Amino acid sequence: MANKKKMDSKSYAQQKRHRRQWVTFLRMLRYGVNNFTRNAWLTVAATAVMTITLLIIFASFTARNILVDTTGQIRDNVNMSVYLATETKPEDADKIAEDMRKLSTVRQVNIETPENARDNFIQDNKASAETLDAVTVATNKLPWTLSVKLTDINDTDQLRTFVETNELVKANSDPARKPSFAGDRKESLKKITDAVDFAQKVGIGASAVFVAMSMLIIFNTIRMAIFNRREEIQMMKLIGAEKSFIRGPFLVEAVVYGFFAAIIASGLGYTALYFVEPSLVAVGVNVQPTVEMMTYFAGFYLLGMIAVGAIIGVVSSLMATRRYLKL
Repeated sequence: MANKKKMDSKSYAQQKRHRRQWVTFLRMLRYGVNNFTRNAWLTVAATAVMTITLLIIFASFTARNILVDTTGQIRDNVNMSVYLATETKPEDADKIAEDMRKLSTVRQVNIETPENARDNFIQDNKASAETLDAVTVATNKLPWTLSVKLTDINDTDQLRTFVETNELVKANSDPARKPSFAGDRKESLKKITDAVDFAQKVGIGASAVFVAMSMLIIFNTIRMAIFNRREEIQMMKLIGAEKSFIRGPFLVEAVVYGFFAAIIASGLGYTALYFVEPSLVAVGVNVQPTVEMMTYFAGFYLLGMIAVGAIIGVVSSLMATRRYLKL
């Protein structure tokens, strides 16, 4: 009986403590929201800078995805062309293609016969009667073309060595046409790849600068709020209020900054993305995969933005309140 009363008493004490903690938490939330609306100018400044910060983070992530997808699309369309003489036997061309496919850097090899090349040439020039007449009369001297796709188009050493050392290739290569190895398109893709890396570094740098600015402004905003409420805080400390209860409203206030900034930044970012999509598609930028992904996972992106904003706000608030509470 005594043990049962003791357990009931302990259970009641735990319930009472949990209820008190819940009431304290609700009070901190209410005080934090009140602090957010107390000083309009500081609130607007802190929210605006954090919005810019989150918008830059959003833009950096989006731009990098678009550039990576565009680079991949161009890479898939770049072929390394190896030309064989028109008189090459089909079995020799097939053997060369088979050996090429065994190279670790080769992803795909397609063969275009002289007859296919002639048909494609006619199709491309069907509007010119003179050209069609000349092709009909002339002997087909178009070469065999082996179109090679590489895993990494910047790594052509293995393919180059194969073309230069393979006896069957040397015996059947077209002397009038040298292997292309992508030529100018390879240089263009390298420039785009470099642009992706540069844009990523710029995005990270700009994000870091604005994160620091946001933290500084929120830090000063919280410190001013503490200064304005110093007598109230001092009274709370004198009557035995815990540091967590004093710090709590300021943390809530900082989280509210991040919450509203994330919603505004996400709205602006998505609006800008949908607005520029047609223009980017018109100039060949592969933006559709990014738009589809960000549309499908819009909720997760918003939660991520809110989390980033909340972290920036909480860290700033902790830095501002820690020093004061120590004093």
